[in-house]
Amino acid sequence: MHPSTTTSPRDGLAGLRPDVADPVARTARWIHDAVGSGALPVWRAGEGTAEHLALLADLGTVDLDLARLGEAHLDALAILAELGAADLDRPGAVWGVWAANPPVDPVRAEPAGAGWRLTGTKPWCSGAGTCDLALITALADDGYRMFAVDLAEGSTGPVDGTWPPAAMAGSDSRSVRLDGTPATPVGGPEAYLRRPGFWYGAVGVAAVWWGGARGVARALQRAHDRRPLHPHALAHAGAADAGLASSWALLADSAHRIDADPADLAGTAQLTAGRARAAVEQVATDVIARTGRALGAAPLALDTEHARRVADLELYLRQSHAERDLEQLGELALGSGTAPWDGAS
Repeated sequence: MHPSTTTSPRDGLAGLRPDVADPVARTARWIHDAVGSGALPVWRAGEGTAEHLALLADLGTVDLDLARLGEAHLDALAILAELGAADLDRPGAVWGVWAANPPVDPVRAEPAGAGWRLTGTKPWCSGAGTCDLALITALADDGYRMFAVDLAEGSTGPVDGTWPPAAMAGSDSRSVRLDGTPATPVGGPEAYLRRPGFWYGAVGVAAVWWGGARGVARALQRAHDRRPLHPHALAHAGAADAGLASSWALLADSAHRIDADPADLAGTAQLTAGRARAAVEQVATDVIARTGRALGAAPLALDTEHARRVADLELYLRQSHAERDLEQLGELALGSGTAPWDGAS
């Protein structure tokens, strides 16, 4: 299913941005309204993944700040279901997934009576001041674990000044301090990383990137509607069209593979996710470059929305690990027997 052919949050976003100047307040209002109204349908691997990816792509096209929080909320619900903790959800609550693990000073988890407590500072927490609940990874004596935390707890809070860039300002991706915060374990040690849904969720992020690239490419259509593009610009538009169409076809194929094997019995989830993410990242990067080369400086200098879309997408794409991800993909492809160069000669 192609984006915009499924139920979309687009209508609910109409009129939102012009009357809320503060980007964090804008995003917070939207995500709470969307969750409370049921505009973000719950997704489980095995059914409706094409529609899920189309929804995420629509979110990315509308606004990457909104998409960042919407994708994380839906991913949190999928994680809870996959790890047998769906009962921890609360009606109308907005979830974050805060799983960045820095190489030094990780958040620590310690047993405390019948429960656990988390201590430390977790970086890169999107929706730091917006989310009601969060799934947070922390290092325990038996390995990395995931925990559910109620952010109304007084022992936790965002750290001011830890998100300085203008790009994706509305995502409010500050660090969060945890000072002996009560936490409920979700799954066992390493369960968050070892589940098939880890890779299926990564495909969802690629769908958001794709939506962001589509939003950037729409500047080509707007420019052409005002005055027909010159031949070189048309060539860039043609390349952008081919890239977006082909990468969406790969996302659609990924959705089919996820629904056909939700438990990853074939062991191909990481390969599926790696291919989708690499292809979409390459296309999105190309769309940014080609749109700039086709239209020159004017959209970046004079069109505030377009300039913000470009800056947001460039930052969001760096959630990929670049050549490290490609290295893993190459190793998987060479050992899979399903690489494009395999098969009949």
